[in-house]
Amino acid sequence: MSKNRRYFIKKSAALAALSLAGLNAASAAPPTASSIPPAGSAAPPAPGASGKAPGSNGIDTATGRSGQKVHWPLYESDKTPKIVVNCPLNADEAAIRRWRQIGVGHINAGIIPGPWKENELRPAMDRLKEKELQVINIMHPVSINTILGREGRDADIAVFQESLRVAGACGLPTVEYNFYVDRLIEGYYEEVGRGGSGITAFDNSKVSNLPAKPDIGIHRGEEIWANLSYFLRAVIPVAEKAGVRMALHPNDPVAQISHGSDQIMANLAGWKRLITIVDSPANGITFDCGVTREMGEDPVEVCQYFASRDRINHMHYRNVISDIPYEKYHEVFIDEGQVNLFAVMQELYRHGYNRGLYPEHPHILDYDRDRPGGSNLSGGVAGGGGGGGYTAQAFNVAFARAMMWAVMSL
Repeated sequence: MSKNRRYFIKKSAALAALSLAGLNAASAAPPTASSIPPAGSAAPPAPGASGKAPGSNGIDTATGRSGQKVHWPLYESDKTPKIVVNCPLNADEAAIRRWRQIGVGHINAGIIPGPWKENELRPAMDRLKEKELQVINIMHPVSINTILGREGRDADIAVFQESLRVAGACGLPTVEYNFYVDRLIEGYYEEVGRGGSGITAFDNSKVSNLPAKPDIGIHRGEEIWANLSYFLRAVIPVAEKAGVRMALHPNDPVAQISHGSDQIMANLAGWKRLITIVDSPANGITFDCGVTREMGEDPVEVCQYFASRDRINHMHYRNVISDIPYEKYHEVFIDEGQVNLFAVMQELYRHGYNRGLYPEHPHILDYDRDRPGGSNLSGGVAGGGGGGGYTAQAFNVAFARAMMWAVMSL
């Protein structure tokens, strides 16, 4: 566990320092170039169709509950969610091949501080697109000056606004962000999961009385809401004009207090309040099934609430077992938790959700532990990221795709 924690801290520091400079130099789907349709297009005809009427080319069909024929193979399209994984903009050929070989065609490009520059972002995105990986989400940090309303926030917001303009110019559809005063990562620890695997757990009772951090202090909810409102009223009009949607990831862990400060996005009431501040599709959430269940809420009902309002702009697809809402939970494997992920997928389809879906928090498997760099693909247990490697992530991708195909076949 200590090794994982050290790795996460080291990884987080490197990630926070990542910028677009120099990327030029660095510069789900069946395994064919045509199998992943470009954004805005319909799914391609099945191989061998040759323009024949559906069902006349020997491809298996079945009748779903809707009474309509379902033609296999199935594909992601402009009418389906897009399964994504984390992949840096300067990924090497080996990393690109790993994702393509398991059918991934869309990626999150991690956390990149601003200001973003078009002459750096566009070539990096184009390089990956040529390799059949389309960047559809990047996380942009929000400065502590902005979150706490300190001097310098206007300059920091101007940087964020410029990055939104660049995102729009480069065709990036979603910009994700956090609005944490603080994150109670001390409450995370590693547990033994099935077969001796490593999973992440959280227990607020062990850390609920930690003192405030000297450089942050203690901040109450309405103060933070005022700062978030100031930020959104400045950036959402820019995002709308750029054709970009913003997705605020909820507080995770969902402890209501972290080092003495309120966590405004750690409950459903906060999520609902967020989308009323500026009433726009550009002002949405990253809907996280796991976080929803950590709060003791029904992920299917919460999905319906936000999807029906077209306010899910990104999606984290994972599972947990919640022992005590807000207080204690375990980030279990995607196929063994309390979240009915099949019903969640049905709800997404019911409302036409067609943006990113990240089957995140892969867990620690022996197969990944035994390979250099094979584990900690998504951050260590100390940061609640699961800590797993490529094999664990491939398992999550396969599960998510199976859920998609099952719903598409109904």
